[in-house]
Formats: sequence, structure tokens, C-alpha cells
Amino acid sequence: MWQEIEQAMEDLQKCLEEYKKYSNDYAKKEYLYRTALSKRLVELRAAGEKVTHLADIARGEKEIAKLRFDRDIAEGLKKSSEEGINYYKLKIRVLEG
Repeated sequence: MWQEIEQAMEDLQKCLEEYKKYSNDYAKKEYLYRTALSKRLVELRAAGEKVTHLADIARGEKEIAKLRFDRDIAEGLKKSSEEGINYYKLKIRVLEG
């Protein structure tokens, strides 16, 4: 029984390390997406596009859409590692009980 708890604690530590990595990656990709989107919105506005359409036009452009896609994947990996952490915390509590 103790070996199972130790193994779960090791797995939890791995999840925590992954979470740090994925959180950092997510933050970087969020930054890249937001700054590129903001820059493109300003460019479109300066070019005379109507304000009501700016967001749709910019988000539909290939480069911006790719950055958003990358950001969404990074977010999913971050959330997945959060669930792994919760799973191992629960498993340890059950084994201790």
C-alpha cells in the first residue's frame, strides 16, 4: 500500500512539473496571439475598415488563426495537466484513507 502512495506522489510531482511547463507555454502563446491580434486590429482600423467588422476580419486571417489555434492547444494541455494533478491528489487521499 505504501508503495502505491509513493508511486502516486511521484506521478503527482511529474504532473506538477508538466503543469509548470504547459503554463509557461500557454502564457507565451497567449501573449503572441493577443499582441498579433491587437496589432492587426490597429492596422485594419488605420486602413479604414469598419470597426464592427475588425475582429472578425482579423481573427479570420491565417496567421492570427494559427496563433489562436496554438494558444488553444496550449490551453488544453495546461488544463489536462491540472486534471492529472487533481487525479493524483485524490488517489493519494483515497489510498491514505
